[in-house]
Amino acid sequence: MTEAHLLSPFLPRGARFLMLGSFPPKVERWSMNFYYPNWQNDMWRIFGLAFFGDRNFFADLEARKFREAQIKKFLSEKKIGVADSAKVVSRLKNNASDAHLHIVEPLDILEVLKKIPSCIAVAATGQKALETVLKSVNAVAPKLGEFAQFEAHGKSFRLFRMPSSSRAYPMPLEEKAAFYRRMFEMCGI
Repeated sequence: MTEAHLLSPFLPRGARFLMLGSFPPKVERWSMNFYYPNWQNDMWRIFGLAFFGDRNFFADLEARKFREAQIKKFLSEKKIGVADSAKVVSRLKNNASDAHLHIVEPLDILEVLKKIPSCIAVAATGQKALETVLKSVNAVAPKLGEFAQFEAHGKSFRLFRMPSSSRAYPMPLEEKAAFYRRMFEMCGI
């Protein structure tokens, strides 16, 4: 059985940066109607630490939800787009694990980049996202926290490989946030 992505790419006007995950969990696991919606996923805690020194900056602890409007406003101000590298998937097991995710139809990353002409960099937020992106662009796989260059639409982009925000990825939250902080600093964000 296949499953289509329910969200359109979030592409704020003037986006200079594009973050690409793999695919969201099943809707019943969502705490908001936006990317990285699972309360157990640490992406918005990583952002809170990286930009504000507060892991709960984007969290409503009482409701156990992320603050969707606050996240979108912040991303728009910082000109950070967010999407997933897969449009249609098949879950080989009934969970959100990338290891059990078969990508039936990838996102057309080059088409998305056309829509954000100010973009200078793309970040793959995990191994599955990186593998999917590399099938669409001509780049070598960068080391964790580093970037490789690729060309598209007559310009050069940086492709960053970042640690997964999943708690299953064996790295402390603070260390993940340091990787992301460094990447955003390198991109002038």
